[in-house]
Amino acid sequence: MTVQSSYRIGEFLPEVELEPVTRIDLIKYAGASGDYNPIHTIDEEARKLGLRGIIAHGMWTMGNLSKLFSDYFEEGYMREYSVRFKGMVFLHDVITLRAEVVETGIDHARFNVSAINQDEKKVIDGKLTFQFYRH
Repeated sequence: MTVQSSYRIGEFLPEVELEPVTRIDLIKYAGASGDYNPIHTIDEEARKLGLRGIIAHGMWTMGNLSKLFSDYFEEGYMREYSVRFKGMVFLHDVITLRAEVVETGIDHARFNVSAINQDEKKVIDGKLTFQFYRH
C-alpha cells in the first residue's frame, strides 16, 4: 500500500499511538538535542514555573509525528513540515498521532497532522507535504 495511490482526500493514514511519555524519553532527548532546560527533566524546576511537573520538549513531540510516514520512506520523503504547538505534553501522557489527506497530486500529497493527548486535546497541529520520488 502506498501513500500515492491508496489514500484519498479526507482519509487518514493509520494512527500511531505512542507509549506513555517517560522521564527517560525526555532525558535521552535532552542529550540528543542538547536542550537541557530543566523543565524537561527536573520536577522541582518545572513547578517553580507553575507547571504541574516536567513537560516534553515540543520538538520531541514534533519529531515523533514523522512516525506516521516511516512506512512510506521508500516511495518519498517529507518535503515541507510546519506545526503550531497547542498544548503541553506531560510525563505519562499518551499521545496519538494523526494525518489527514488534504491534497493529492502526481508528485506529492499534503496532510494535516496532529498530536492529541489522552484527553483528546491537540498538543500539536500542523501541515506536511510528502514528496514522491521520481521514477
